[in-house]
Amino acid sequence: MAVQAGYLPDGARLHLNHGPIDLILWANSEVRELAYAQAMARFSGLLEELVAELPVLRSAAPQAPSGPVARAMAAAVAPYAGEFITPMAAVAGAVADAVLAAMAAVPGLTKAHVNNGGDIACHLAGDARLSAAIAGGAAGLGLTSDQPWRGIATSGWRGRSHSLGIADAVTVIARTAAEADAAATMIANAVDLPGHCAIVRRPARELAPDSDLGSRLVTVAVGTLSRDEVGAALDRGLAAAHRYHARGLIGAAFLSLAGETRATESVPTATGAAKVAAPATVAVPAPDPEDLDA
Repeated sequence: MAVQAGYLPDGARLHLNHGPIDLILWANSEVRELAYAQAMARFSGLLEELVAELPVLRSAAPQAPSGPVARAMAAAVAPYAGEFITPMAAVAGAVADAVLAAMAAVPGLTKAHVNNGGDIACHLAGDARLSAAIAGGAAGLGLTSDQPWRGIATSGWRGRSHSLGIADAVTVIARTAAEADAAATMIANAVDLPGHCAIVRRPARELAPDSDLGSRLVTVAVGTLSRDEVGAALDRGLAAAHRYHARGLIGAAFLSLAGETRATESVPTATGAAKVAAPATVAVPAPDPEDLDA
């Protein structure tokens, strides 16, 4: 299994693939070629680094991995050690962070982002900014270089990873993509109606024998819920988001379920800090040559 690399049709974005890792990169044109060379050099061998430590990364017991990406994953989930979580909850974000860090070492890089299936690490310098539209929202998400937030991640039962909750999507911004990834996982797990008859769950290992979730029940279908039930589930998730925000773990969170949304009160938008109008839905940011649509 070899690393695959190629430009997308726009000629600006680079697609990197190796096994289950699928990245889309963008960098400012002045140093794009060199930044992509650095990214490809770091990407080579990264999957093997992670595979070598999978037993540790799939364990909820606090341990000390040896590789830099594995250590970043463990650090991202450490604040949630009192609840069930494994370093695998931060794998997509940590990979995006690692590749972006290689690009950021190139002098003259002012704006770049690495999109790992919707978990995004971004580099902003000078007056660079990154925009991500929130579907149905009054204003789009806007990140600027003077803010500490450099990671965006989305989790939910409809995504590519299994979830213990029922959120359609939870999008989080945090200091790094790994931290956003871990927090989005935890908040999405908290959006739930335990024991509800309209929710179908199965043991994770039945769907993926090597899942880090083991025999824990993950959501595979969500039936019709009343508006009050949807609100109750979202409020559970929002309470978790507020706790994590108060601890400084996240910058903001956007939660959606069945057409309803919740959000932490103050979020960075394209026009400054503002509340997200509800109802709105949040989707995974799509790769655009420069800015991102969410």
